[in-house]
Amino acid sequence: MLRSNNCIVLSKLKYRDYDLIVKCYTEEHGITSYMLKGILKSKKSQSKTIYFQPLSLLQIEENYRPNQSLQFIKEVKFSHVYKSLHTNIYKGSIVLFLAEILSTVLKEEEPNKDLYNYISIAFQYLDAEDNFSNFHLLFLLNLTKYLGFYPEKTHQKHPFFNLESGVFESDNKGKHSISGENLLLLKHMLGINFDALYLVKINAKQRREFLNMLLHYFELHLEGFKKPKSLQVLNDVFH
Repeated sequence: MLRSNNCIVLSKLKYRDYDLIVKCYTEEHGITSYMLKGILKSKKSQSKTIYFQPLSLLQIEENYRPNQSLQFIKEVKFSHVYKSLHTNIYKGSIVLFLAEILSTVLKEEEPNKDLYNYISIAFQYLDAEDNFSNFHLLFLLNLTKYLGFYPEKTHQKHPFFNLESGVFESDNKGKHSISGENLLLLKHMLGINFDALYLVKINAKQRREFLNMLLHYFELHLEGFKKPKSLQVLNDVFH
């Protein structure tokens, strides 16, 4: 029985000569991988690959079978058509970077509609926004809410933040305690929305250092997490 589902494309992998395996975050099933048979075989079928760019928002028709590792898409269309996300080189570098992170950290094969909506709405915002140089910082910080290690804000006035415990502290507890510019920026960004990002005024060096801190925070809380390969591309484009 065919069912409609919404999904966000995370990654794709060529399989054999003409097939693609596409990994998606879906509204109804969480992480799901789809086999696209013969999509690279002819120019006509290759035209469909436009649907499967990183972070595309799709509506699909599928015959979902829970016990299968690979599912099949019967019909596909965009649920939202981006205007600039895949054509603007700066936004494109953010997309590749965040898609790689999402593909790594999202593992659950079960629905989380709040998380799905967060990702979907965030990238629609990025697509429409002109001031976006700090978007990836706030996106990653807010993503920790759904991954279970959002900073505890109870003692936010304390002069240190412990990346390992995720709490603000009155004393420096060692190598995972941060202070200075990274701490001030963290406090500034906690609780703000994307539409307030224009108020965050930092230079390229501060942006890079805060991003490295966030990635270290992910490493401490997610087993097996490694810095994305696309980080260098992101840094090259923005610096």
